Amino acid sequence: MYSHGSESLLKQARDIQDAEMVKFCSRMVKQTQTRDQGPQTRDQGPQARDQGPQARDQGPQARDPGRQAVDSLQRLHLILAASGRARSLPSELHERLLALLLSSSGEQLQVLCAAVLRETAPSSDHKLNYSQCSGGPLNSHALGLLVSQVSREDLPSLCGLLLRSLEAPEGPAHSLTHTLPALAAIISHSPDCLTEDHVTLLNKKLIDWLRYASTQQGGGASSVGFFTGPRIRQPGPVTELDGGLSGDFFTVLCVAQGFTEDQWMNAHAFSLLRPWLLASTAAALGDSSAEAAGCSLQLSLSHSFSHCTDDRSDMDSSVISMVSATSSSSRLLAPRERLREKAFLYAQRLIEQSDRKALKRADSELQKACLVEAVLILDQVCLEDVSQVFRAFPAVKALYGRLSPELGAARVLLAVAQFYLNHGETAAVDCEPVWRLVFGRLPAELFNDPHLAHSLLRFTRLHQHRLQARVVQYTQAFPNLLKFLAWDSPAVLEDFVDLLPSLVTPGTAVELLHSLLDLPCLSATLILQLRLAYSPISEAAGGRAQLSLEAFRSPAHRGLFLFLLRTEAGSGDTIARLAALHRLLAEAADWPRVVQAARALPPLLHVYFNAVVTVANEKLLSQLVSVLLERSSLLFNIPTFIKEIHRVLSFHLLRFCKIRPSLVVDQSHELLEFAGTTANAFSKEAVFTNVVWLLGEFLSGGSDPRCSVELITSCFESLEAVLFEVTSSAPPPGEEPVAPRVITSLMSALAKLASRSHDLIPRVSLFLSKLRAAARGAVPLWAREEDLVAIVTRGEDLCSLLKLPGVAQSVLTPPPSAPRWHRDPHVAPSRQLRALSGLAPLH
Repeated sequence: MYSHGSESLLKQARDIQDAEMVKFCSRMVKQTQTRDQGPQTRDQGPQARDQGPQARDQGPQARDPGRQAVDSLQRLHLILAASGRARSLPSELHERLLALLLSSSGEQLQVLCAAVLRETAPSSDHKLNYSQCSGGPLNSHALGLLVSQVSREDLPSLCGLLLRSLEAPEGPAHSLTHTLPALAAIISHSPDCLTEDHVTLLNKKLIDWLRYASTQQGGGASSVGFFTGPRIRQPGPVTELDGGLSGDFFTVLCVAQGFTEDQWMNAHAFSLLRPWLLASTAAALGDSSAEAAGCSLQLSLSHSFSHCTDDRSDMDSSVISMVSATSSSSRLLAPRERLREKAFLYAQRLIEQSDRKALKRADSELQKACLVEAVLILDQVCLEDVSQVFRAFPAVKALYGRLSPELGAARVLLAVAQFYLNHGETAAVDCEPVWRLVFGRLPAELFNDPHLAHSLLRFTRLHQHRLQARVVQYTQAFPNLLKFLAWDSPAVLEDFVDLLPSLVTPGTAVELLHSLLDLPCLSATLILQLRLAYSPISEAAGGRAQLSLEAFRSPAHRGLFLFLLRTEAGSGDTIARLAALHRLLAEAADWPRVVQAARALPPLLHVYFNAVVTVANEKLLSQLVSVLLERSSLLFNIPTFIKEIHRVLSFHLLRFCKIRPSLVVDQSHELLEFAGTTANAFSKEAVFTNVVWLLGEFLSGGSDPRCSVELITSCFESLEAVLFEVTSSAPPPGEEPVAPRVITSLMSALAKLASRSHDLIPRVSLFLSKLRAAARGAVPLWAREEDLVAIVTRGEDLCSLLKLPGVAQSVLTPPPSAPRWHRDPHVAPSRQLRALSGLAPLH
């Protein structure tokens, strides 16, 4: 995982002795004694020296005490982080680091001091206490450390202190920008620590910052004429992203040469707005909405303001904010209702501003990010007050109509989809076009966009139960959603572990299973599709994937690939020419994305089968048994992948039949055909062994009254022929001898079947006697002695037991209510079985 040099540094850091650590800390105390204000040094990576912390600094660095302190702090942080446990520092050093953190030292020193203090285990006397906030404004690093160390009992007091600092008339605005993130972290994770006074105070402050920010530019910029000296340009009104003059409502999408303090607070208040609405709702209702608040989007707006050019244009009379005027009645509302109203107006203003074409690409991206937040704010406001739905829907619907033709604003469209999901029924609008876009075009055309994949799958995870109940397109869209998994399975595997159960229904179960097993083929097909789209000429001239590309472009095979690339379910379960498709894609078996998709499949299959058991009836389970047997022979040729999939399929085949033993009689023809094929004993050991066990265990009148003597005899003869063939002839070329586990399973199954039809006992006894002699022959098939012993022992036990037909039937075919004599279904019989078989010679 790490390079050799990194491993060496980590080892040295872990091996620091206590005495050496004490000396190093003493030197650090001296280095930090005069560091009330550290110089602004250039950032250096956390590189430790090979000599360890005891080495003396040399060269120009030793003459710079600031650089020396930074280097020592980096080494100390490496030592503490590498130890894997919280270690204590001397109290004097701890106090010095706290002093540096709270002082006006350079940014780098503050970051390092905060990082070191987080790795330590200070006593209660040396923790950064919230009462220290009263001495003046804290920087963001000190506040972050404070929030991480404060106890839950002190959270209300800390919140009160932070909120009181927002009321202080003195102090620069940047001190508030440090306070707001800490306050947001507290209220997101513990909204119940807020009192009613706290909520009211912050509501009022947010109202002021959001609605009443200045619309004039701040901080006049200087310009220098060719023949004249410097002069200060008078500040003018803020502008829109397209250069036009703005109205009387400042938002984060307004542009200026400089910004006033209240405009900066407007931006920071917007970044806090939706988390605060969620958290304050949780605090008011006392529910679990705090988790949603903690997961809500936090926009980083430190670089959200752009400097406009010197060009100015007159205000377009047609561009008038529909929400610039606030009704006088809103002033009579309670602070929370007023904040909800201001949030609604602010979000609508952002949607209005998004209709303007930004002059810069960065501003265009900012527009999209703010649109996402604006739509989600409207959604939250409408969830709290249903009467607002009819005010918000026209703007959201118009936004969808403007953005849906092109997919450049896909994340905004996902926010619109959430609004439609929550309020579409209330507004009585047709939501089907939205879902065809979200689950149709977006995954089909943007499956290789990691940001969209994260956003869409997160949206789907959060709302999967409602989507399953309300949106028909959701459960039919799994062929499209699986494209995210086929393209980048490590990044989205966790999402699909959560999503897959909601996609499993009686109508989609079979097709979904085929689609999962075809996931490596889908991954290869997506790669070919993009290669042809981006470099058709170079790829056609030659290359590693030339044969697969030619097949992909060939009209004769186009239908195979189009089926894999389908956008919704219902066009068929699987491909009739699946083996042909595997041959066409054979060279893709070692492509990295294909290999990753194959590795992700086994855990997803377990999730799928666990979900199927909860929704499947006997008819569906019977159909799935047939599919499992069929697809065990039709898997993409990745050797390790095939073996792992066989283990998964065999496990769940056994599980299905244990849940419903009648499946063995229902699917007896397919099971007998599979078990009667000798090649399966060599190439599909796991599945073959479980099929043989199922036939021997559940083909009895006690398990299913439909089981006849003719069916038992037919099964006996098929298994007898296979056992004779695999033990009397050499394995096929390139194959290993059949596993002893397969032989013992066949022997046990024959003995079980014979115990239910006594006419077969002489045949199986004779056969087992010959098999024991063959196993001890001059040229045994199994080289290991323990394998021979296991086979011979099993044969002797079964022969002895069959001498007592009544005992054999009670042991090998016990009633369902009786205790099991043999717990292991595959290998050796239990001690009780061997004890009973040992009694047979006495009779």
